[in-house]
Amino acid sequence: ACGETGFGRMSEPEDILQTITHFFKPKILQGLTALVTSGPTYEAIDPVRFIGNRSSGRQGHAIAQSLSDFGADVTLVTGPVKIPDPQGVNVIHVTTALQMADICANKLPVDIAVCASAVADWRVQEPSKQKFKKHKDLHPFSDLSMVENPDILSMISKHKDKRPKIVVGFAAETDNLVDNAKKKLEAKGCDMILANDVSHNQVFDKSHNHIHCVMRSHGSKTILSENWDLDTKQEHAQKLVSKIYNEFINTDNKDDVRYDNAAE
Repeated sequence: ACGETGFGRMSEPEDILQTITHFFKPKILQGLTALVTSGPTYEAIDPVRFIGNRSSGRQGHAIAQSLSDFGADVTLVTGPVKIPDPQGVNVIHVTTALQMADICANKLPVDIAVCASAVADWRVQEPSKQKFKKHKDLHPFSDLSMVENPDILSMISKHKDKRPKIVVGFAAETDNLVDNAKKKLEAKGCDMILANDVSHNQVFDKSHNHIHCVMRSHGSKTILSENWDLDTKQEHAQKLVSKIYNEFINTDNKDDVRYDNAAE
C-alpha cells in the first residue's frame, strides 16, 4: 500500500470503532427482517427543477444502522442524501416517491418497518421534458397539474396479507405536536409515531433531535405519549430499537432492555 490507498492501509479509526461496537451489541433482533425508509424524495418539475424537502436522512440512516447492529437483516430504501450508507445494511437508492413505494411493496413481508423518509406528498403529473423559461409577465408553474403521491406508511400499515409486526412512522410538525401525532397514528394505522417539532429548523440536517413518541399500548387501544429529551440521532435510534424489542418482540416483557451510553 502507498499509505493513502490499498489493501494494506489501516481503516479509519471511526470505522474500526463502529465495527467493534457492532460486534459487541447483543443480537436481540437476530432472525428478524426490517425495512427502513430515509431521506427526501425529489419530484421532477422539469429537467432542472424539482419538488423536495429539507430531510437529510440522518435519523433514518441511524435507525437502519442500529437495527442492523442489534442483529436484524435490514433493507434501507433512501432518497437523495449526502451522508454515507450504513454498514452491514442492504441499501437501495431511489429518487421519487413512486420508486420508493414500488421498492417497499416488493420488499414485504418484513417483521419491522420504520418509515422515516420525508416523502413528498405531491408530484407533477407530467413533468416537462424541456426547461421552463423565465418570462417577465408569465409564471411558468401556474398551470402545473399536481397529483398525490402514494402513502407508503399507510400502505405498509394497512396491508392485508403482509403487514409487519411493528410499523413506525414519523411526523414533522410545526404546531400541536402530540395531538397531530396521535391523529396520524390513527389515520395511518401504525403502531408508533415519532414526532419532531420542525418549526425552528432544529431537526433537519442536525446531529441531535428532540422526539415525542406516541404509541399504542401493547394489547390495547390505549395511546401512550413519551417525551424523549434532546439527544443524538444515534441515541434515539438505539432507544427506538429497545422500545420495539420490549413492546412488540419480547411480548412477555420479563427482560426489558435499555441501551444508552452507560450500557455500552
